[in-house]
Amino acid sequence: MDKVDPLNEILNGVRSGEISVDEAVARLRHLPYEDLGYVKIDHHRCLRTGFPEVVLCQGKTNDQIVEILKRLAARNPTVLATKASEGVYEAVRRELPHAVYHNAARMIVIHSPKSAAESKTDSEKYILVITAGTADIPVAEEAAVTAEAMGSRVERVYDIGVAGLHRLLDQKANLDNANVIIVVAGMEGALASVVGGLVSKPVIAVPTSVGYGSSFEGLAALLTMLNTCAEGVAVVNIDNGFGAGYFAHLVNR
Repeated sequence: MDKVDPLNEILNGVRSGEISVDEAVARLRHLPYEDLGYVKIDHHRCLRTGFPEVVLCQGKTNDQIVEILKRLAARNPTVLATKASEGVYEAVRRELPHAVYHNAARMIVIHSPKSAAESKTDSEKYILVITAGTADIPVAEEAAVTAEAMGSRVERVYDIGVAGLHRLLDQKANLDNANVIIVVAGMEGALASVVGGLVSKPVIAVPTSVGYGSSFEGLAALLTMLNTCAEGVAVVNIDNGFGAGYFAHLVNR
């Protein structure tokens, strides 16, 4: 016997009068997950947080990734997968041909046809993603693609680090007009502090593992950003473009 979809069961109960609105709200907060043995898919996350569970491809087999994404895409208008290789994408595309691969970000985005049209925005509010160097672009793209998939407008300006400060100052209008700014930097990570001292907007700093030996694979940039004297700067973990893009969208919306 097939399982009854719990969300439909609750909504039908409200419609028929068998379940009160208050009881339905209480039950919606505790909907069961889908247990496949190797994964427990949280289909209720979109209702709780506004965006579905995101799949981290690292450490999973292609078959596992494909099955998880198929089940998420069946119930959600937009699905994201992070840290995805081209090989993973090819496996996903065979089952989900409308999946799109963002090579620089190493992300797979799956929009339903309706959500793809709705995701385009001409909002005046935008997230500005900037990098200190070209080598920081993969992490920056992970942030940008995440925020765009969630529905935010994103502008990008790359390679404007403090080694040539005039490049940053040329972008002052862009900085001033942004609603929130993501700063992605490796090496010593100084760019986030400089930007934080120039603007009145929230700044999300992303340290990257780019740099020479004494950068300790991003630890030096992380500590610089955590110790910034500029107000309004929040810091995510090393190379966590996804986390920065997600949080920036929450601020932007």
